[in-house]
Amino acid sequence: MKTFQDWSMVAGKDEKTRMDFIYSTIGEFKATDEYAIATDAEDYYKGLNPTIMRYEKFIFNALGQAVKDDISPNHKIVSKIFKRFVIQEDLVLLGNGVTWLNESTTKKLGKNFDRQLYKAARTSIVQRASYGFFNKDHVDVFEFREFIALEDEENGSIKAGIRFWQVEDGKPLRATMYEEDGYTDYIWRTRKITKDGVEQTEVFGEVLHEKQKYKITVSKAPVDSEEEIVKEENYPSFPIVPLYANEEHQSEIIGQRGKIDAFDLISSGYVNAEDENFIYWTISNAGGMDDTDLIKVLDKLRKLHMSQVDDDAQLTPHTIDAPFLGREAILDRLEKQIYRDAMALNTYDIAAGAVTATQIEASYEPLNQKLDLFEMQVLDFLDKICTLAGIPDEKPTFTRSKIVNRAEEISVILQASQFLGQEYVTKKILTLLGDKDAYEDVQKEIDAEEQEKMALFAMQNGVAPEGAAEETPPEGEEGEEVAPKEE
Repeated sequence: MKTFQDWSMVAGKDEKTRMDFIYSTIGEFKATDEYAIATDAEDYYKGLNPTIMRYEKFIFNALGQAVKDDISPNHKIVSKIFKRFVIQEDLVLLGNGVTWLNESTTKKLGKNFDRQLYKAARTSIVQRASYGFFNKDHVDVFEFREFIALEDEENGSIKAGIRFWQVEDGKPLRATMYEEDGYTDYIWRTRKITKDGVEQTEVFGEVLHEKQKYKITVSKAPVDSEEEIVKEENYPSFPIVPLYANEEHQSEIIGQRGKIDAFDLISSGYVNAEDENFIYWTISNAGGMDDTDLIKVLDKLRKLHMSQVDDDAQLTPHTIDAPFLGREAILDRLEKQIYRDAMALNTYDIAAGAVTATQIEASYEPLNQKLDLFEMQVLDFLDKICTLAGIPDEKPTFTRSKIVNRAEEISVILQASQFLGQEYVTKKILTLLGDKDAYEDVQKEIDAEEQEKMALFAMQNGVAPEGAAEETPPEGEEGEEVAPKEE
């Protein structure tokens, strides 16, 4: 694969040489195993298992040749178990967004940053990596399949990159060459030419937009002038940052693909088994028939569900019940192994019965360990993005989503309420109930109830309630004091 040093050798040459390098690099990248794995992983995510979709049933004809079976059913039963793993990992960690110490950080990164981060994480988990481009006041996300990172051979850092896209084959190919000092847009089109009397299709490229810097500030001059004051500048380093799915820099489909294929194949076998039985035939008094004759008889049975035999011959069907229990056991075992190897949470196990908070915590432990490793990749990504945005050192935090036994959690909090304080207890319970913003309203109701209780207590015990006005002593005529009564 091409590197930054390869690009440096042609970067200073003529435009045609540069375009040839970019065009050939795109072709090489699309032929790599990494690109093929990323494409297949996207199909698994969409529920289009490529192994199952390419699977065809074959039979042998009278000549002993394997031909496609167009008669018996070949339904494709595909699961979306991989998508479940990806969404779970992404949402549990990033479903509640990122919390920053400084509120201004969110504004500098753009109002849609949490959404873009979610997209970057999803893409990296599926395709092995994604790339965040800090574009002046927001972040754009590139998929692994549309961006070629040109790494430095000495330290592995990304010093340049090619982003490309094409609607479909035969349509124009667009590409943008990103460098530390700016970016250039290119386009390749096709045209018909005649060469040696033969009409051919030729691909030709051209510069769509000349190189420009990343940050351009335009301020319009006075109305009576057509001039504009333009300020151009670049970032202190390359403005595109990678987000990897794991420390191995590979798609999470690796290691799971074979088990998912087996699961889907067995599930498809249930539907494709005719009458849920296996049928075979025996022919009596047909010793003169060779293998070719037998295949012809079987072929007629498949197509017409009948066959002609000699008077003395007898055609008898036999059935074998499909191994239902065996298949169910294998499917159950495969599903458990897939979840275990993916370090995912099987919510069906939790939903199957009443479980304690300790059991829930234990179920989350493999997923938490996996998220701890992924969080390191996300934090490294955020640190580099903040550096490009000119944001001081931040310590972003994440609030992970999780299932809880609310009744048990609330019971534990209430038992310790005398040591925690009313405000903490109220906020914690409201958070568990998913209504933490209602704290002020709830606190007002609590205060009102307390005041009513104090007033009732005062009335019952002849004590003036706290805050009540003191009783004014009686007065006589104007200017005359009333002496207290003698007992």
